[in-house]
Amino acid sequence: MSFISSPVDWTTWTPVIPATLMFIVKDGRILLIEKKRGLGAGKINGPGGKIDAGETPLESVMRETQEELCVLPINPRKLGELWFSMGDIPDILCHVYRADDFTGTPTETEEAVPLWYSLQSIPYQRMWEDDIHWLPLLLEDKTFLGKFVFEGDSMQWSHVETGVAW
Repeated sequence: MSFISSPVDWTTWTPVIPATLMFIVKDGRILLIEKKRGLGAGKINGPGGKIDAGETPLESVMRETQEELCVLPINPRKLGELWFSMGDIPDILCHVYRADDFTGTPTETEEAVPLWYSLQSIPYQRMWEDDIHWLPLLLEDKTFLGKFVFEGDSMQWSHVETGVAW
């Protein structure tokens, strides 16, 4: 979709909501969640959420993963950023992390149902439309910056850069 010019001037774009996502990849599988409430309820994604005041992105992603799945990622590393111009909700800057191990037992909570998928059967059709553009990069352990324009649940424009230094 990035062959048309962006409807957003990314040089002056200012996110309103700082957020995080965590993807735990282990033994050829990925730990995802089915969101039970909030933005993206009913969709499949990684655990994550808004960064609280005074929190770093890493502190936030650890807290959110613990709250949503009752597990703690081991040695998480930031692989990407997602910039979302959302149209009907405030713009979001999402820090994306990957971990290859965790402690605890994935457990259903009020916010999420844990779901394991093989890396060959990720349910992109139940995820946000942008995920197929950058999640394969995370699975390849590549860094990325994704910029996306949405109207509701519909992606209108996208651009993904790889090899970004964090």
